[in-house]
Amino acid sequence: MDNRDEVKAFLSSRRAKITPEQAGLTSYSRNRRVPGLRRSEVADLAGVSVEYYAQLERGNLAGASDSVLDALARALQLDEAEQAHLADLARAAGPAARTRRKPPAQQVRPSVARLLELMTEVPAFVNNGRGDVLAANPLAEALLAPMFDAAARPANHARFAFLDPRARDFWIDWNRIASDIVAMLRTEAGRDPYDKGLTDLVGELSTRSEDFRTRWAAHDVRQHRTGIKQFRHPVVGHLNLSYETMPLPADPGQTLTAFTAPAGSADDDALRLLASWAATRQAKAPATTAESRPHR
Repeated sequence: MDNRDEVKAFLSSRRAKITPEQAGLTSYSRNRRVPGLRRSEVADLAGVSVEYYAQLERGNLAGASDSVLDALARALQLDEAEQAHLADLARAAGPAARTRRKPPAQQVRPSVARLLELMTEVPAFVNNGRGDVLAANPLAEALLAPMFDAAARPANHARFAFLDPRARDFWIDWNRIASDIVAMLRTEAGRDPYDKGLTDLVGELSTRSEDFRTRWAAHDVRQHRTGIKQFRHPVVGHLNLSYETMPLPADPGQTLTAFTAPAGSADDDALRLLASWAATRQAKAPATTAESRPHR
């Protein structure tokens, strides 16, 4: 993924989203040929020359100072995730980024794996930035059974969402989930444009899924920290679960996600039923279950 192309597409797409009214401009031509703001208007709002902003939007973020990036963020009304993405793009454009960083570890440390095992009452798993599940406890495998039932390993949220027909039934709000997944992949691409695994994944999904291509072209980014996900589980039915996603500071690029339900709620009861089903499934086929978890 070329960083210059990414910068150009991101800045122009953010500029197109803001109307003159939203930017607080009171004097402008009503006969506009472009959606959103003109480059000259963004330059004025950011306090930089039109020539310099044009250079930035052509993809040349190398050398842009923090103050310039902050001014652009204000002018384009970027949210927190978009500001972080812009900073990542600038960092990747700098000379230090030309030396490719060491790829993130693709295995979890034993202590993290042990932590997952001890989390017996909540589904929990560890992801990398591409959405690969690097490790999961039995309850998470039971919750995400349709995804883990696929033959490909490691299990991957994006491949499941866009290439497996069961995903649209499994995720009650599939459209939101799909957009969130693409936004997270786009965020990761900004952090490390040289991640070959991510480039290959995006290429595969772009080739095989029009839904993915459309969302990828929007250049939206998002932070995935907390919220509620709704499942239509094949065994226990509808589930509304809160999730918390936490980065693992000692393992850059890895995050731990855990799901919970309010104590005594119907969703909590469903989780307990799911745990019972997971235990039964493990007892019936222990060898197969162990073999199905090379990510442990």
